[in-house]
Amino acid sequence: MRSKASWTLFNLSFPSIIDQLPEVRGKLRENVPLAPYTWFRVGGAAQIFFMPADEADLALFLPQVPEDIPVQILGVASNTLVRDGGVPGITIRLGPAFGTVDILDDSQIQVGTACLDATFAKKAAKAGIGGLEFYAGIPGTIGGALRMNAGCYGGETKDCLESVVALDRRGRRQIMDVEELGYRYRHCSAPADLIFTEAVFKGRPAEPDAVLARMKEITETREKSQPIREKTGGSTFKNPDSEKSKGRGAWQLVDAVGGRGFKVGGAQMSEKHCNFMINTGEATAADLEVLGDTIRDKVLKQENVELHWEIRRIGVKA
Repeated sequence: MRSKASWTLFNLSFPSIIDQLPEVRGKLRENVPLAPYTWFRVGGAAQIFFMPADEADLALFLPQVPEDIPVQILGVASNTLVRDGGVPGITIRLGPAFGTVDILDDSQIQVGTACLDATFAKKAAKAGIGGLEFYAGIPGTIGGALRMNAGCYGGETKDCLESVVALDRRGRRQIMDVEELGYRYRHCSAPADLIFTEAVFKGRPAEPDAVLARMKEITETREKSQPIREKTGGSTFKNPDSEKSKGRGAWQLVDAVGGRGFKVGGAQMSEKHCNFMINTGEATAADLEVLGDTIRDKVLKQENVELHWEIRRIGVKA
């Protein structure tokens, strides 16, 4: 199903490409504002927005897309900043068909990549599977966790992942073991054009009540220490090499240069946790990106440590 909209990308004019694309069973629309899909609630529109009906729909679509048209995957955008100029090409968002969770034998779980991390953790706990409760503290979806080796509170994706299913740009289905993904801290070496569709994790037998109690503890700790009720995007910067930073994490470096509460336009480094940017209400994507880059520059000049973005930035500047 395809539809055309009357609005245009913020401050930009892209030629229509929808007639170059194949028919699909899912939703295929032009010029769809992406701000409502993001946690920051900012940014321009997708030139084309595609929500496939299922994996087969996506696999048929991809090889028919002209190679010069870029393809971008977007989850719930909990750690993504969409720039004000919008996202050229095709933005794909996986829908309900990619959000299933199936309990397998031997404490294994098969999960679709559109499943929310917290939902995944809760279903594992209720099935008596431990070792996955740290996902209760990670905003976003399993797909995003796979792409960045997400982790917190002592756990990382690479520690409990067994395998993934992915489609490449030509729609070919691949099954990859965790060793093939080249994981390290907040990094995955898998080709950028791979779209993860499902994964198999392995936990350990555990008492559901004990796992749920640990999840509650993680959630309460997160709420006390992070501005999760704000329009935010999670951790802004990755923790730097401890030797270079003299053991200090990203938030400590931001704090050291006066970053806590620092503002650019409607964007601010959180007073509660200064490694979090927040949209105070009227921020643009440009405000947020300038804020982050300003803080990075301050840390480099004053502390001689280079901070790297953890938040993914996509699209073009207005």
